[in-house]
Amino acid sequence: MTARITLARVLWLQGFADQALRCVDINVSEALSINHRLSLCNALAQAACPVALMAGDLLAAERYTKLLLDQTASDELDIWRAYGRCFEGELNVKRGNLAAGLQQLKAGIDELRRARFVQYLTTFLGALAEGLAVAGDALLAKATIDEAIARSEQSEERWFSPELLRIKGVVGLQQDASYAAGKAEEDFLESIELARTQEALAWELRTTTCLARLRRDQGRAGDAHELLSPLYSRFNEGYETNDLKAAKSLLDELSGYP
Repeated sequence: MTARITLARVLWLQGFADQALRCVDINVSEALSINHRLSLCNALAQAACPVALMAGDLLAAERYTKLLLDQTASDELDIWRAYGRCFEGELNVKRGNLAAGLQQLKAGIDELRRARFVQYLTTFLGALAEGLAVAGDALLAKATIDEAIARSEQSEERWFSPELLRIKGVVGLQQDASYAAGKAEEDFLESIELARTQEALAWELRTTTCLARLRRDQGRAGDAHELLSPLYSRFNEGYETNDLKAAKSLLDELSGYP
């Protein structure tokens, strides 16, 4: 079960979202079949919930998160319950329920801090920073993403680093100045380079889509299309996931430019 947790996350990072989602579904089903609550919570918290959220399968994420919260109603599994609150917060943010989602994320993160349980905390901080940016709280978003990056560097937790750099660029774009766009492009390019080094195609696509959008807004539609199109063509599954749909929508838009 632990091996499948790792496999599912790696599959998603490599760009095999459909396989990753099937892997977590098998894992959760097996944990339910053996009626072992700790294994089930581990499968849900370490792979099923985060993979579904990363893939943008919000119905699956809702189902897995509800199952995790149901399983952790008692106090002895308080850490997994804090995870559940964070995942529920992410889900609400992605659905546009910013006030509720940000409050849940902050509460879950605070609980993990108090327990000094830092596994996956960096990822939750990234989600909080991006949600704060969407809500328009640029200062707190910047402080949050800076903390997440500092934690990542200190602990050498690198698997999420390309995404943290992307979020840093998104947060930076809220500063209404030409400097912000230039600095954001630097963050995006650093994210892309690191994702390529890690062979994390999913992170590379997500950040490249952001960079292509920025170049479109700068009047560089041709450059944007040239940047994104060959990367999109490297995928052979996951076309119903949010990232691939966003990339395809942007490519369709860019193809209409002269």
